[in-house]
Order: sequence, then C-alpha cells, then structure tokens
Amino acid sequence: MRTEVRNAEEMRELGVRIAGLLGPGDLVVLTGALGAGKTTLTQGIGEGLKVRGPITSPTFVIARVHPPLGEGPALVHADAYRLGGTLEVDDLDLDASIADSVTIVEWGEGLVEDLSEERLEILIESNPDDDRRIVRVRGVGSRWSDISAALI
Repeated sequence: MRTEVRNAEEMRELGVRIAGLLGPGDLVVLTGALGAGKTTLTQGIGEGLKVRGPITSPTFVIARVHPPLGEGPALVHADAYRLGGTLEVDDLDLDASIADSVTIVEWGEGLVEDLSEERLEILIESNPDDDRRIVRVRGVGSRWSDISAALI
C-alpha cells in the first residue's frame, strides 16, 4: 500500500488508522531518513491505541513503554538508530514483551525481523521540496495479507 501525506497532522491521522488494526503481539518496523516522520506516525498510533504519553523520539533512551490508559495493549517504542547490530537489539529484551504489547521499532530494518514472522514494515520517504511524505506499508505474514484494503 502506498499513500501520500501532506503534513504532520495527516501523518498522525494515518497512525490512528493503523492503530485500529493493531493488537497485542504486533510488530511495526519503521524506516525513513532523519525527520521523515517516524515518531510523528508513532504518536498517531499511540493516540489510536490510547496509551499514556507523550510519545517522543526514543533515540537517546533506546526504548520506552507507554502503558494503556484502558484495556488495550501497551506500546513499546524503540529506536535502533544507535544500536550496532542484532546483539544489541537482543539486549533490549523486546521479545519479552512482544506478545502483550504493540512494538514499534524505528530504524529496525535488518535488525528486528526475527522478533515476529508477522509484521508491518513502513517506509516513509521525504519530499525535499515540501512537507509531503510517501508512506509505503507492507504486511509480512498471513495476518497482514490484506493490509491495503484495511487502510483505505
């Protein structure tokens, strides 16, 4: 699935729509350049999941857990930007909470795929001329076989 968002508000709205599809055990891998909107998308997902915030970039703390405000799952928000490889990802123990939480990993491509055979991979591409972004959502595994229809 490919969509274009024009600004940060639309990116958060897309995140809210994606959150409506997510539940405990889901893994989302976000890829994009610095400033592309990965954390903004995660803010929308957090809003849709109704978790305690604020959701900010976890670059310096590596991972944050946002507990649910109600009955839904917690949101584990991790950033693999500063990690040197899969061994350092293993040190985060993301697999310990993945079954009960929605886990989002920024910069996780090539590092966290072993956490789940079923995942959403989201690529955010910046437009150098304005604030528009192209967002490509790819579902991996049978759980996500019809992701395009679900997000329209």
